[in-house]
Amino acid sequence: MLVIKKNSGPYQFRFDLPGGSQELGESMLETLHREIIEETGYHVRSEKNNRIYSAWVYEDERMVVTHHIFNLYDIDLSDDQADLPEFVTDGKNDSDEALWISLQELTENNSSPLIHKVIAEIKTYPDVDKVRIYKNWEVLTAYPTVVENN
Repeated sequence: MLVIKKNSGPYQFRFDLPGGSQELGESMLETLHREIIEETGYHVRSEKNNRIYSAWVYEDERMVVTHHIFNLYDIDLSDDQADLPEFVTDGKNDSDEALWISLQELTENNSSPLIHKVIAEIKTYPDVDKVRIYKNWEVLTAYPTVVENN
C-alpha cells in the first residue's frame, strides 16, 4: 500500500494515506489528483469507487477530539514517480515521505484510522460501514520500525 509518514497532528509518526483539504473552488477529484502528486510524486491515471467514512480520535492526554471525515477512492497510479514539490519537502508539510509498505506491516499501533478502514475493506470485515471511536489515542513520538517494500 502506498502510504505517507505523518510528522504532525493526531497521526504524527504513523503511516497515513496521502490526502488533504480541498482548496477554495476545487472539486473532490481535483483535490485527490493534486494531493497525490504533492505527497507522493505519482499522477492518478484513474479513480473509481468513491466512498466516505469517518472516525473519532480522542487524545485524552491533551483533551483533544478529532472528527476525521475522509473520502476514499480506488486509484490507478502512473508508473513514474516525480520529485516532490519543494513546498512539500520544505518541512512545512504534515508528511515526510511516501513509501510502499505491505499490509502485514501496517498495524493499529503504527497507522491511522484511514488505513485501518482500507484494511477492513480489503479483509471484508463486517463492520466496514460502522463509525469507529478511537479512545485513549496515543500520539507517537517516533516512527515505528517497518520493512519497506519496493
